[in-house]
Amino acid sequence: MYSYSELKKYWHIEVIGESKKFSYLRIFSRLRNKPGLKFVFWWRLADYLFRKGHKRIAYKIHSKIKQKFTCDLMLGATIGPGLTIAHHVGVVVTKRVVAGKNMKLTQNCVIGSSGNGLDGIIKIGDNFYLGSNSCVIGDNLTIGDNVIIGAMSFINKDIPDNCTVYTKKVNEIVSRSKI
Repeated sequence: MYSYSELKKYWHIEVIGESKKFSYLRIFSRLRNKPGLKFVFWWRLADYLFRKGHKRIAYKIHSKIKQKFTCDLMLGATIGPGLTIAHHVGVVVTKRVVAGKNMKLTQNCVIGSSGNGLDGIIKIGDNFYLGSNSCVIGDNLTIGDNVIIGAMSFINKDIPDNCTVYTKKVNEIVSRSKI
């Protein structure tokens, strides 16, 4: 559970930027035409309320932002400061995630459990980047610091620190005239 001052710290880092002085006016002016920032702002508020026991209003805010932004970071997911969502459409993150600072997510990416009924945690280190159309699926996974997962990748194993991971694909082009 985090305090209101920690919530302000998250907003300061994620919405305003650490180099500028915190003010609510600055937050709202930055949110004007930035849907990714709007989602992160409202998700942080809903998650804060959820952790403080105000679940009814938290779920109401969460439901509205899921519908508006087509993005679902479940309430209860633990994500450090510096969360960035480049293109918010189709992003899904389970509540079983415990992530460090500077997590960057892109469109249509998923971090979720395997669905085997296990209650494992997906632990993600600092400076994590998840490319477009990628999935991290599993229970009790550990992903280290400074990990980049390339676009269209499927990850279901632990990844050590300082790695770039991608799923190798081979495109085969078959001429229609030969079919």
